[in-house]
Amino acid sequence: MNARKSRRLAAAVMVVGALTVTTACSSGHSNSDGKPEASKTKVEATTITVGTAADSTGPAVAEPGAKKGGTVNMIDRDDFSHLDPAQVYMNYNSEVSLLLTRQLTGYKYLPDGSQKLVGDLATDTGTTTDGGKTWKFTLKDGVKWQDGTPITSADVKYSVERTFAPFIKSGPTYVQTWLTNDKYRDAYPGPYEGKELDAIKTPDAKTVVFTFADVHPDANFTLAMTGYGVVPKAQDTKEAYDKKPFSSGPYQVVEHVTDKSLDLVRNPNWDAATDPIRNAYPDKWHMEFGVQSQQSTERFMADNGADKLAFSFHNQVHPSFIDQVKADEKLKPRTLQGLTPYVDYYYINNTRIKDQKVREALIRAFPHQQTRQLQGGTSYGDYATSYTSPTVLGYEANDQYDILKKPEGDPEAAKKLLTEANAVGQTIVYAYNNTPLQQKVTEAIRIGLEKAGFKFVPKPLDAKTYYDAIGLVNNEYDLYWGGWGADWPTGYTSLQPVWDGGAIADGASNYAHFNDPAINQAMKDAVKIADPVAQGKAWAAIDKQVQAKAASIPDVYQRSLSLYGSGLGGVKFDTLFGLQSPLNIYVK
Repeated sequence: MNARKSRRLAAAVMVVGALTVTTACSSGHSNSDGKPEASKTKVEATTITVGTAADSTGPAVAEPGAKKGGTVNMIDRDDFSHLDPAQVYMNYNSEVSLLLTRQLTGYKYLPDGSQKLVGDLATDTGTTTDGGKTWKFTLKDGVKWQDGTPITSADVKYSVERTFAPFIKSGPTYVQTWLTNDKYRDAYPGPYEGKELDAIKTPDAKTVVFTFADVHPDANFTLAMTGYGVVPKAQDTKEAYDKKPFSSGPYQVVEHVTDKSLDLVRNPNWDAATDPIRNAYPDKWHMEFGVQSQQSTERFMADNGADKLAFSFHNQVHPSFIDQVKADEKLKPRTLQGLTPYVDYYYINNTRIKDQKVREALIRAFPHQQTRQLQGGTSYGDYATSYTSPTVLGYEANDQYDILKKPEGDPEAAKKLLTEANAVGQTIVYAYNNTPLQQKVTEAIRIGLEKAGFKFVPKPLDAKTYYDAIGLVNNEYDLYWGGWGADWPTGYTSLQPVWDGGAIADGASNYAHFNDPAINQAMKDAVKIADPVAQGKAWAAIDKQVQAKAASIPDVYQRSLSLYGSGLGGVKFDTLFGLQSPLNIYVK
């Protein structure tokens, strides 16, 4: 998903002198002056399956050696911008919401690192008998709000209905448009005027039925998004709900001081027997904001006092400490490295670069090794050879342009393509963020492309308005960086928003202006495939088709490098959000 509208703002995760938090889904731009690192020849794909009703029963898989009790501290740069589930779209908001809010479905992490979509509030991942147009969910026995009242199907219906309200501006909109139309706010104003959505039925207190206008076979993945978490009508404070939501999860808010701290205590009415996802080991969570990544890295390395019991959702190891952290054997037991959901691209403007051979030449010539090393080396990411992340269901490795064989670029092969296209000396206008680091990256790109026979013209842009500039259909640039992460781990939200010709418009997500009618149709067909494995294969085939058209330059599958305190156990990396997960954390 795109930076400005995304739950997963990787700029908020990894930015250091690159893009602002509000303008990059996928940044990872960092600093490192170490020696060149060898390329990885294989990227491991994340295994994601759809679980059964048996998989959906609680309790969650226990963390070996874990015990209950104590207080866990969290230090991070920013307060959570939203806690109202309907407003949650950024990754760190979603991660903390796992402690407070439950959805119909969610993701269960298994000891081998694989993930299963399972029923969270629901007894399973839902059923459909018409290919995904109608979805039925049954709620578990014993699921309750923090005041002990039962969570009912009426609560689920109301929670989705309130996402239509005008004050809800930041959350996902998939289900809303599927239930009504693209102009969903015109179709339904929300529940506050007494109107209900006929497309959601609740035949009894345990059953909720969604009827969409078209088939959506992966709606059970969509409903795992925090944006569709439950909110009780009796406790709905509208805008104020964003600061202190009413809990359906294992913890509840006791105090929230904006931009300073958030304190959670146990929800006594949460029943572990109903929850296959969450291990609620700590008694309390104390979360502190305003801590920059350099500060948090120094504190984690020092490992003193209360910081021994601290972790961070998205503060990464500061780039100036990367080499030191990776070389320190004492830090390794509490260092997390993992693949995030984000793929970084260098978008080729297909409106301006119409000749496919020229686009292929750009891909062949691009100096991935040099640009990656400037931005953190292997800690920045693995060389990408596809447009889909390995964290997406159905990912298939494919290196059509020999990026892994020659990550430093292949100017000879590129120049041969340019010669065949009669385009040696073609000008490439490259737009970039005007920061010290990106000036260095731009110079590396200039050298690489000029070796291949291109004329290179750099155009610096203000980071605050970067996406506004490249987001114009009639922009004046041939090449520019960007990134994307799936809203849920299937090919639909990984590929369709970025490469579908229907997503070409000012401010829309197809930054490359790629438009191939056959591929557009293949995407429409893939969305309707009911079996998730078969759908995954269809999206993998589409990825290869887009690659074959040389739509843009895949750069890296973003990685994360982070630390936590020595007094904590069960701290794990969440590949769905690209952050440290709180679900198995315990005080040693």
